[in-house]
Amino acid sequence: MAEVHPRRALVSVSDKSELGTFIKGLVDLGFQIVSTGGTKKYLAEQQIPVIDISEYTGFPEMMDGRVKTLHPKVHGGLLGRPNLAEDAHHMREHGILPFELVVCNLYPFEATVAKPGVTVAEAIENIDIGGPSMIRSASKNHAHVGVVTNPSQYARVLEALRSGPLSEALRVELAGAAFEMTARYDRAIADYMAKLVHGQSEPDSVFPATLSIQMSRKSTLRYGENPHQHAAFYVESNPPAASLAAAEQLHGKELSYNNLLDLDAALNLVREFTMPAVVVLKHNNPCGAGIGHTLQEAFQRAWAGDPVSAFGSILGINRPVDLAVAEELCLPDRFVEAIIAPDYTPEAFEALTTRPKWKANVRLMKCAALNDPRAERTDFRRVSGGLLAQTADEGADPESDWKVVTLRPPTGTEISDLVFAWNVCRHVKSNAIVFARQGTIIGVGAGQMSRVDSVMIAAQKSQGRSAGGVVASDAFFPFRDGVDLAAKAGITAVIQAGGSRNDAEVIAACNQHNMAMLFTGRRHFRH
Repeated sequence: MAEVHPRRALVSVSDKSELGTFIKGLVDLGFQIVSTGGTKKYLAEQQIPVIDISEYTGFPEMMDGRVKTLHPKVHGGLLGRPNLAEDAHHMREHGILPFELVVCNLYPFEATVAKPGVTVAEAIENIDIGGPSMIRSASKNHAHVGVVTNPSQYARVLEALRSGPLSEALRVELAGAAFEMTARYDRAIADYMAKLVHGQSEPDSVFPATLSIQMSRKSTLRYGENPHQHAAFYVESNPPAASLAAAEQLHGKELSYNNLLDLDAALNLVREFTMPAVVVLKHNNPCGAGIGHTLQEAFQRAWAGDPVSAFGSILGINRPVDLAVAEELCLPDRFVEAIIAPDYTPEAFEALTTRPKWKANVRLMKCAALNDPRAERTDFRRVSGGLLAQTADEGADPESDWKVVTLRPPTGTEISDLVFAWNVCRHVKSNAIVFARQGTIIGVGAGQMSRVDSVMIAAQKSQGRSAGGVVASDAFFPFRDGVDLAAKAGITAVIQAGGSRNDAEVIAACNQHNMAMLFTGRRHFRH
C-alpha cells in the first residue's frame, strides 16, 4: 500500500495581506502548517496552530534569520518525489516529510531600493535567499507540490483544494508564475548591483549589458491600433504613482489601445505646467493647450485652440475637474473620449456621467499623483529584431542657458508665451511647430517632412489669430523661409534650439521683421 501522509503546507511570507483567512482555510481542510520566524508569530497571533520550522528540522534559526529554511529536511520535502522508490526511501531514512503546498513571497527588495536615501546595507539585507530557494524547489517539483506566491492566488487555490489535490494544470500555472516572480526579483537585484559597480548615472548602469523586462498583463484590449491587430496592456511591478499604469478608471467604456497612447501623451504634457492647465490630444499630438488663473479659463483657451480637432479628443487636466469645467464639456456638440486628471469633484463627476449624450462612454481616469515629481526613467521602442532605449526627454530646460540672438529682446508677455509654447512643442511629433498667444496654443504643425510645411499648417490652423503671437520650433530652422512665413502670419517672437549652419541667415530674417528670437541650445525631436 502507498504510504499516506498528512497534508502539509510550508508558509513563509513577507507580504502577509489576506494570509490569515487563507491559512485558516487550509487548516479547515486538514493541513498541518509549518512556518518560520515572523510568519509563525503572525499565524500564532491569529490563533492558527503552527509548527515551528526549527522544531521540524531540529536546527535553530540563526544569523538574524539568514539561515532557517536552507536545510535538507526542507528542500528534501519540496524536491522529493514520493512516487519514486529511491526518493521515498531517502525521505523515510532521514525523516523528511513531503509538502503538498508552499506559500511564499519575498523580502520587498524593489520597494526598499526605491526609497529615498536607502543604504547599501539596507538593500543587501532585503535580498531574500531562502524564499527564492524554496520557491524554485517547489516549482521544479510542481508535479507534486503547489507553489503559491501572491495573495491574489489565495482564493482560487483554496477553492481548488476543497475538491482535493490541485490539478496538474493549476500546479503548472502556479509554477510558471513563481518562476516569473523569481526572474523579476533577480533582475532587480542585478540592476541594483550594476549601479553599485558603474555609478547611478553612468550609461553602463542606465543601460545594462543584458536587458530583461518583466511586466504583468493588466488587461487584454479589444484590438490594437486597428481592428485586425491583437493588443494587451502590460504594467511594471511597481509603477510610479504619477503614471498611466497607476491611474484608476472611474467611469466609461473599456480603454482602447489608442486611448491609452493618447492618455499617456496627455499626462506627460499636462505635467509640464504649474499653473492650472488643460491639454487636448488627438492622435498623440496636442491640438490645443491652455493655461490660466482658473481651470475654467485654461479649459476655454485649450478648447479654442482647434475646436474642430478637439471633437473626440483626449484631455489632460492638472487640477481636480470642477463643475465649471464639466459645464463647459457638457455644452452641445462637444465630445471627448477620455479625461485624465488628479480627481473630479462630486458635482463634476455627476455632470459628466449623466448629462451629455456621450455620458456612458467617456472614460474618466484619476491619477491622484499626476503632479508629483517623476523619477528618471528609460523609454523603449521596438524595432525589427531589437529594442531601442534612451533616457526619457523630461524635466524643464534650464532657462539660464537660453540666449537672445536678435537685436530686439522678447517682451515680458512674449517670454511667457515662448516658455509656454516651448513646453508644448517638445510633445509634438517632429518636425514640430507651435504657435501660441496669451497662454493658448492657436496652431500646431506636426510630423511633416519639412519644417516650412509645419509652419504653413500652424499658420493655417491659427485662422488669423496669430498676430502678436509666438512660435516654437523643436529644432533649428534650416532656412529663413519658416521665419518669413511666421512673420507673414503676424508672429513677433521665436524660440528654437539653434545650431544650424544657416543660423546667421535666420537671425537676419528675424531682425528684418523686428522679431525677437531665443536659442535654447537643446532640441526636442519626437519621432
